[in-house]
This record gives sequence, C-alpha cells and structure tokens, in this order.
Amino acid sequence: MTIHNEQELAAARQAAAEELAAYDCRILVCAGTGCIATGSQKIYEKFLELTRDAPGVTVTFAPHEQEEEKRYIGVKKTGCQGICELGPLVRIQKGDSAVQYVKVPLNRCEEIFNRTVLGDEVIESLLYRQKTQTFVQPEKIPFIAKQTRVVLENCGKYDAESFEEYLAAGGFRAFRKALLEMTPEAVIETVDESGLRGRGGGGFPAGRKWKQVAAQSEKTRYVVCNGDEGDPGAFMDGSVMEGDPYKLIEGMLIAAYAVGAAEGYIYVRAEYPMSVARLRHAIGQLEARGLLGENILGSAFSFRLHINRGAGAFVCGEGSALTASIEGNRGMPRVKPPRTVEKGLWEKPTVLNNVETFANVPNIVLRRAKWYRSMGTVGSPGTKTFSLTGSIENTGLIEVPMGTTLRKIIFDIGGGMKNGADFKAVQIGGPSGGCLTEAHLDVPLDFDSVKKFGAIVGSGGLVVMDGGTCMVEVARFFMSFTQRESCGKCVPCREGTKRMLEILERIVRGEGVLEDLDTLQEIGEMVKSMALCGLGKSAPLPVLSTLKTFQEEYVEHIVDKRCRAKVCQAMRSFVINPTFCKGCGMCAKNCPVGAITGVRKQSYHIDPTLCIRCGACKENCAFNAIYIEA
Repeated sequence: MTIHNEQELAAARQAAAEELAAYDCRILVCAGTGCIATGSQKIYEKFLELTRDAPGVTVTFAPHEQEEEKRYIGVKKTGCQGICELGPLVRIQKGDSAVQYVKVPLNRCEEIFNRTVLGDEVIESLLYRQKTQTFVQPEKIPFIAKQTRVVLENCGKYDAESFEEYLAAGGFRAFRKALLEMTPEAVIETVDESGLRGRGGGGFPAGRKWKQVAAQSEKTRYVVCNGDEGDPGAFMDGSVMEGDPYKLIEGMLIAAYAVGAAEGYIYVRAEYPMSVARLRHAIGQLEARGLLGENILGSAFSFRLHINRGAGAFVCGEGSALTASIEGNRGMPRVKPPRTVEKGLWEKPTVLNNVETFANVPNIVLRRAKWYRSMGTVGSPGTKTFSLTGSIENTGLIEVPMGTTLRKIIFDIGGGMKNGADFKAVQIGGPSGGCLTEAHLDVPLDFDSVKKFGAIVGSGGLVVMDGGTCMVEVARFFMSFTQRESCGKCVPCREGTKRMLEILERIVRGEGVLEDLDTLQEIGEMVKSMALCGLGKSAPLPVLSTLKTFQEEYVEHIVDKRCRAKVCQAMRSFVINPTFCKGCGMCAKNCPVGAITGVRKQSYHIDPTLCIRCGACKENCAFNAIYIEA
C-alpha cells in the first residue's frame, strides 16, 4: 500500500502498533551472521513447524481478528542480539516481558515452546549464567545492562525485515519531522550542533561535511553510505545493516533531504551477503510504499537508493576509492583536493558517511542535539559500537558512550579475560590501528584521546590479547594484511609496507638484527607522513605502536632468538618429558618428517635437527608429555 502523505503514514504506524500488540507471544530468533553460523536458521524453522502443528495456536505475520480460543504467536528473525559468544540466541517476548535463552540446541526447541511459549516456565539451564547467578531478562544481563544502546536499540527486539515492526518501534518519525517540520538548513544545523563525528574511523564532523555539500553551486548531489567494513575482527556495520536496515535508510533519507540529493548509494562489501539481501528487501518495501521514489509523502522531495557490492578490496573503504568503484573503475584513492564534498561520485558533491553515522541521524533529529551531547565526551559526543573479539569471556557486539574506558569494556562488559588469563594488549582500529596496553586501561576511548598513544578508534574493532600473544607476530600479521591490500598507487605505501613486512618476517624467523628496529621506525614514519590516502597513512600504526610499547619483545627475538609467547615457529623447540611419556607412539605416527623415534612403552625422543616445529606431536599427545622450549 502506497503511503501518500503524513496522515496515511500515521495510520500505517497505528495499524503496525496494533498488529505488534496483538501477539500473545513473539519468538525472536537471532539471525545475525554469527548465530546463523551456529545453526539458528534450523531453530527458526523448527519453531515455525511447532507453531503450525500446535492445537489452538495460529502463527501469524499479520494478525487476524482475535478469536478467544486462539493464541497468536509470531516467529521472527531478528538482527544480532549482541552476545555472539553464546549463540544461537532465542528471546521469548510476551508483552513487555522477555526471556533470553543462550546456546539453544535444536533438540530443546520443543521444550521451550511447550514450557515457555505456551506456558510461563523459565528453563534455567538455558539462561545466561555468570558464576552462580542466572539472568532471565535480556536487559538484566551484565553484558547488555552496562551498555547504552542508541544505534543498536532495535537490534534483537524486532523482525529485521519487517517495515511494519520498524514503523511500530518509532521508525520514520524523524524523517517525517525533518521533511515536514524542518528546513534543510535546520536539519544540517541540528546534526552539526550534535557534534556527530563520522564513525568510519576518521571522526570528521558530519554536520560540517553536510554543510560543505549543501554550499556547492552544483545542484546534482549524491548521498553515499560506506558499508565496506574490511577490518579483521570488525562486524559492527554489518550487524546494523542486517539487524536494522530501515534505520540506516532513514538516516540517508534525512541526509538527502538536507543536502538536496535525489539519489543515493550503499556500498556493501561482497562478504556481507545477508546485509545485501536485507537492504534490498528493505528498499523494495519502501519503494512499494512510496517512501523511496518520487514526491515522498506528497512533498517535492524525491530520492532513489541503489546498492553496490564491493569486490573485497580493503582500499575501497577509502572515500575516493569507494566512489571510483561505484563508477565502475578500479578502486584506487586519488590526490586531494578536490575532496569528496566538492567532487565525489561522478565528480558531483557527495555526502559520504559510514553505516553507523547514518544510523545515528534519526535519533539526533528526533531527540535534538542536546540529548545527543548528553552522552560521550565534549569532543566526541554520542555512543560508539565496538566488536569485542579475542581472548575475552564475552565476545560480541556492544555500544557504549564515547569516552568509556577499556577497563570497563573488557572487564565489566566483556566479563574479563578468558579463563582468567592476564591482559596484555588490545588492538584497536583494525590493521590501521594500534595497540593499547595495561597502562592504557583507564584512557577514555574517544577520537582524540587514543591518538596521543599512537592508535585510532577506527571503525571500532577491538581484538583483546592475553599473555600468550606475541606482539611481533601481531605486527607482522597486520602488516601482511595491509601490504596485501595496498592498491599500489603510491610508492610510500606500495614499497614501504613491503619493506616493513620483509623485515618483520625476518625477525620472526630469528634472522633479525638490531638495526632492523631503527629501519622499521624510519620507514613507518615515512609511510605515515607520505602515503596518498588515510589507509596508507595508518598502515604502519600496528608496528609503530608495538615498537614503542613492546620493544623488549623485538629485542628478545633478535638478540636471544626467543619468543616469550612461544608462538614464532622458528624460535620454539618441542621436547618430550620422559616422566609423562607413556610410549604410545602417537607423536611419532603424526610427525610428518620422521623426527621422533623411540620404542613403544618407553619414552620417545624428538631430533631437533629434523623437527620442523609444526606442533603435530603436541596436538596428538594425550598425556601432555610434550612441551615447548622457547
């Protein structure tokens, strides 16, 4: 049904709210990428089967007139519910009350249906547990309770694909307000006053960017969303596109109205097929209802939206490379000026922000700039989404006010280090970021504070590392990634990162010399200051930050030929402890080079001159008789 004006939008919202309220129960199955990988699609299908077969139950996607003897139960796919470590996740929603189940196995769906959906029992063994305490309601779970969800407020609570549920949750109120109650200038001023800074990594003020586009004499303008999230360990933007695609689109609609753009593009990396599918579905729903297209809500404003899939090039996360890719050219950065706000897509003024930035806009317009500034810091207002991965108890998706410390994120929200390990460092900002250590646990995470320590907030990926991590190998891994992903256009990045990688590989092989450290520092500073684009300029940060904070590990690799974490293959020796060896021979059987000899039921021996340090012997020893000497 096409929505022609604000009266029809209000009527559609009322109908959607009534539809949502008509459910006796909604079974919300997490269908984020993480839970899909652990089997949530089969769980969703099982609940559909159970509702269809149960007597006196009608499963509905659009409730009919209520009949007294029937119960209306909805089975819905939501976006990421956040606690990715504990998927598959199922939330049973009855009115305002919810029960959160974690690690739900397929064979217990029927039990959940009979005891919780049809009854009012809570299955304690499927609840979130912290030590001896269990939590029933999702908002009481410490991992969620200690967050401030603005961008992620709808994720996990509503059907990610349903226009009606988004509308019932307050969707498009901000767009209606902007379009019918505010001038474009007033919208831009509100965003500027809020202090919203780009969440893609650069932290450039969004309102200032919009002002620059609106001020251009060229009247053909574009709005582009950067959904090319390529950092290892980062999945924030993907989760928003999967879990709340309508909010992203609403933010883009508001931006288009503000700067006078009639066309927009969402650039999504090819590795996010679910994001692409849900965005396409959402765009189709909005086009069918007249909220995308010509003369939206009876106004003079028209806007069309397209999706472009990236081919997986990390460099296409850079603005000028991204626009070149949309145009059908090879994604490579260009010299600036002119900047994207002046000559962006097809050399027209372009607003280019990332997913999280646009997803913040509806709440800013609806609740005003003062509300947004009540969160975060003076220089970095609002909240920030982070993905928590690595050696941490609760991996997943979080959102906290800007300025929240690493200590609170890792130990309060994340539950501390996995298995009680010692905290060593956290890589922030992905391969273009840097390492923060125990000395930085109480540093506020905002755009300006972390720069003082050679790191960047970036898009928000946090990889937590414990004492078993070799920081030289971490630097080598990230440099390998950035060198491989370099577009090769400028010499500093193309050649500089290659030379740095060669030196790091030599060090982890035990062939480094102390002069290598000065060379790494020198080349890193050169690349940082002279590379063409922002990605190139930040490529050396993992090396420069680890050189500064973990120099002793580099020295040990070079002077002592020792890796304290026992990670670098060339610097570890496998030894069989005769006290524990039972003489079973499994180590010799699995050694690919025949370096292990011995007689059954007697202690075996590893010849260090033949050993290739692959670790197959240790992996196959059932008696923990093999250890690593470093």
